[in-house]
Amino acid sequence: MVSKIITRAEEGKFVLIAEIGVNYYDIAKKMEITVMDAAKLMIKEAKEAGIHAVKFQTYKAETLAAKESPSYWDTKEEATTSQYELFKKYDCLSYNEYKELAEYCHDLDIEFLSTAFDIESADYLNELMNVYKISSSDLNNLPFVAYQAKKNKPILLSVGASDEEEIEETIKTIRKYNNEPIVLLHCVLEYPTPYNHANLNKIVSLKNKYPELIIGYSDHTKPDINGDVIKTAYNLGALVVEKHFTLDKLLPGNDHYHAMAPEDAKTITNGIAFIEQLRGSYEIGFNETELAARKNARRSLVTAHAVKMGEVITENKLTFKRPGTGISPRDINNVIGKVAKEDIPEDTILMPYMFS
Repeated sequence: MVSKIITRAEEGKFVLIAEIGVNYYDIAKKMEITVMDAAKLMIKEAKEAGIHAVKFQTYKAETLAAKESPSYWDTKEEATTSQYELFKKYDCLSYNEYKELAEYCHDLDIEFLSTAFDIESADYLNELMNVYKISSSDLNNLPFVAYQAKKNKPILLSVGASDEEEIEETIKTIRKYNNEPIVLLHCVLEYPTPYNHANLNKIVSLKNKYPELIIGYSDHTKPDINGDVIKTAYNLGALVVEKHFTLDKLLPGNDHYHAMAPEDAKTITNGIAFIEQLRGSYEIGFNETELAARKNARRSLVTAHAVKMGEVITENKLTFKRPGTGISPRDINNVIGKVAKEDIPEDTILMPYMFS
């Protein structure tokens, strides 16, 4: 099975993942359609926006959070203060529904994946996706990390709220069982992430520390009008970017207010495409389109005074003028001391045949 995410990243191409998560539940309620129809609609909108992959979240509240687990999000945006109560609202899908969504993604040629939050979902998602995503919240859950690593597929690993020692330990755990590509995603586990907390320079640090890994970014900032957060992350080296996705950023709920909508995704993908045009080639040289400028904007050796046939060329008889169709000024020492083979008027572009 070939992952579009990994293939593009290994080719140095940008990858945008729409983190649909469980936002389709709220879209279904708003639009008065089924949960599955809402999920498919979001996949379709993501594809049309130029997104390369969609990611869901697969869990059961009972296996994810204790009933007393407190919130860690902005309760002005999502009023639920219990993790268990929040997750309980959004955990009705099981294998058959995810299989249907995976097949729908395949038909649309957009990659499907879902973050597994328990052993059961890690098992049944295996046949449905080409890569595993390990959440920042499970980075130190080394038994579960190892369990997923043993599936022997590429892994996307978010490193929010973690230190260097924890990241290193988790990577080593993966590498005990799995030599497939790892995408290390810089992440700030703050919902939403204030712009001055984004710390995008960490992307550079991760690239320097782990040159053998693919580096990316999982973003929780509110979308900015020009997509500058994501474009900056890309310019700093993040090839794979994951961002929450919604069809309505004004909906209440934990993952709508800092999510990108289709128009935001288009701004991002169009902006990255423009940046890629600007980056161009790493080759040191010039474009064929510069040939006319090389010829006409550069200078040639030109006579500063009229020169008679048989006269010796001295430096004071020469100057430099455009176009660069004659002898280059860099060859001036090869001209000084030569003898004119003909009369050469003032302001003449010099050619090799004029001297002996």
